[in-house]
Amino acid sequence: MFAKDIMTPEVVTVTKDTTVTEVARLLTEHKVSGLPVIDQEGRVAGMVSEGDLIHQDKKLHTPAFLEILGGVIYLENPQRLGQDLKKMTAVKVAEIMTPKPYTVKEDATIEDIATIMIERQVNRVPVVDGAGKLVGIVSRQDLVKAMI
Repeated sequence: MFAKDIMTPEVVTVTKDTTVTEVARLLTEHKVSGLPVIDQEGRVAGMVSEGDLIHQDKKLHTPAFLEILGGVIYLENPQRLGQDLKKMTAVKVAEIMTPKPYTVKEDATIEDIATIMIERQVNRVPVVDGAGKLVGIVSRQDLVKAMI
């Protein structure tokens, strides 16, 4: 079986300019946990998921550090604080999405898709045509349905 056999062809999508509030509404309304972000040509530019939205409600974690002789030594990556702040205050999808998601072509096997999902720890994979335009999406549930 191939991606084209098990994919959902009618995909709810958003753009980089879609608001975070609108994403939350679409996820809830359509009972999905993630959406592809597409550009003006219909190519996949990113993915946005419930996990990305949850960042807005989490506690801010400041990185641990040591002060020695007036200098600061970070024990954790201080850039993570900036990334967390950016996601926590995001208004548009562009600020919270995962850019460059893993995609597959229509002729990808279900074994290939399952391998990507497990090894890359993703819950859904957009399906694209030869020009990179979105034609469908395969979720973990689609793979389970294919098993039966």
